[in-house]
Amino acid sequence: MSSRSPLRGAAAAGLALLLALAADAAAPAAAQDAAGPVRIGVLSDMSGPFADQAGTGSVVAAQLAAEDFAKEAGDLKVEILSADHQNKPDIGLGIARRWLDQEGVSTIVDLPNSAVALAVANLMRERHRVALASSSMTSDLTGKACAPTTVQWVSDTWAQGSATARAITGRGLKSWYFLTVDYALGHALERDATAALKASGGSVKGSTKHPLNAGDFASPLLAAQGSGAQVLALADTGADMINAVKQAAEFGLMPDMRIAALFVQLSDIHALGLKAAQGLQFASGFYWDRTEATRAFGKRFGERMGGRMPTENHAGVYSSTLAYLRGVRDAGTIEGEKVLAVLRDKPINDPLFGPTTIRQDGRAVHDLFLFEVKTPAESKGPYDYYKLLATVPGDQAFRPMAEGGCPLVK
Repeated sequence: MSSRSPLRGAAAAGLALLLALAADAAAPAAAQDAAGPVRIGVLSDMSGPFADQAGTGSVVAAQLAAEDFAKEAGDLKVEILSADHQNKPDIGLGIARRWLDQEGVSTIVDLPNSAVALAVANLMRERHRVALASSSMTSDLTGKACAPTTVQWVSDTWAQGSATARAITGRGLKSWYFLTVDYALGHALERDATAALKASGGSVKGSTKHPLNAGDFASPLLAAQGSGAQVLALADTGADMINAVKQAAEFGLMPDMRIAALFVQLSDIHALGLKAAQGLQFASGFYWDRTEATRAFGKRFGERMGGRMPTENHAGVYSSTLAYLRGVRDAGTIEGEKVLAVLRDKPINDPLFGPTTIRQDGRAVHDLFLFEVKTPAESKGPYDYYKLLATVPGDQAFRPMAEGGCPLVK
């Protein structure tokens, strides 16, 4: 199912004609007529374990971006479509093909679930359309699976694993046990965190895989407890991470073991509560209460989401969608390679992530931040959850381009 919310913008009348002519011959049904809008497809998890991290909030974030673009864009119309991929790559691909072939979608954004993102990004490469993988974390998107039409905006498994491993091993906690979700995200998180851990002098005592949306973690938690590891590393996110933390507390793993959550978002902390989540340290590219600009975005977002504050996924959808629309306007086309050539041409002054550059491998580079979850006594109210520990400059936060194995890098 898709939902649409048309939004009027402005640009020269000739741009609309250029958009029509830019449709790729491989997908003639995707051609847009001279009066047709630029259509943005928000492909998300609307009902599963990532629905709070992305979901409806991602649609709202895309709408906010389109509204802001409308102030500077002339006669061009923008339309937001949305659909639920149900965390199934085949369903995600089916939706993406329909959007491209029948509904004239020019870009697909959000894409939580790394397996879905990898499949859709490959399709978009074939169709010469941009994939904005703002909510997908696998570093393979800028490594072996990189494409000239893919941008990964927020963070990735290499950045998360490296920042977390360095912070925790720096406190002398060097033996880890992994609890890993058994699909692309978990595999990449464990792989990249393990590399950072070993580079810091640490070791892996064991690892257990679990299915997506698992409910019972008793067996792997007991295995972790019996391993003698100092750290339980959760290479998962969303509902799985939340349930694992809660059950670890019930099994009494703490304080003998520390928990390293390798991918945490604001919605997860809200679901856990500060009593359970206090003290967790993690890397993130965005927090709504960090600057005046992020607070202003949080206020607008919250007004449409019943008081909920945006996650970094939501911020990534907003920022990547707005940058894309400006790229289409400046390039005069929706052809993916040409739009990204414009976006790579100069740094993007992004209000939510700060100065951002897009590399040849598709990595959007910006600062990351190391946060710690506040204690209940430190928090002043709902969503006042993080305190800033350190800033990791963008050139240090992400994997060096030459080390990723991207075939586009020469």
